[in-house]
Amino acid sequence: MKHHHPHHDGLDHGPKGRERGPRGGKVFAPGDLKLLLLSLIAEQPCHGYDLIRRIEGLFDDTYSPSPGVIYPTLTFLEESDLIVSAADGNKKLYSVTDAGQASLGEQAVALDGIRTRIDVSKRALRGPDRPPAIHEAVNNLRHALHVHHGRWTEEEITRVRDLLNQTAHAIVGSSTSQE
Repeated sequence: MKHHHPHHDGLDHGPKGRERGPRGGKVFAPGDLKLLLLSLIAEQPCHGYDLIRRIEGLFDDTYSPSPGVIYPTLTFLEESDLIVSAADGNKKLYSVTDAGQASLGEQAVALDGIRTRIDVSKRALRGPDRPPAIHEAVNNLRHALHVHHGRWTEEEITRVRDLLNQTAHAIVGSSTSQE
């Protein structure tokens, strides 16, 4: 008898198993990875290693899911009869079942949402595309704020806040006026 775990999404939600990007944000919401893997397998039968590489490709190599997250999710999908595996040498080749295909059809909107979140995450993980001179100036600003630590009077807070806000508005204002 197969065991179904309705609340198990293949992700280890304990502190050690969380899949996080370099800035600490969680890359996949619960359930996202299940649906993404199912859709990738439906596109083309593949091995677990191939799936890791294909997810890396979706993120332009800015993120790599760990085998410790991928393989339990594949096991869950298999136990749920959404995919089947066949021995392929010493590896398992995963392919989608009719039930898996039907599940994908029902969750097309959710899958679109996942693809959109991947695009947003990819840009965030890649980091800002700042010229080195701007990056240096931002670091100088951080340093100035750090050095200023401990001498914050009400007047000084207002002065620095206004300076920073004026600068932010000036940066945004100049970038929109050129379009």
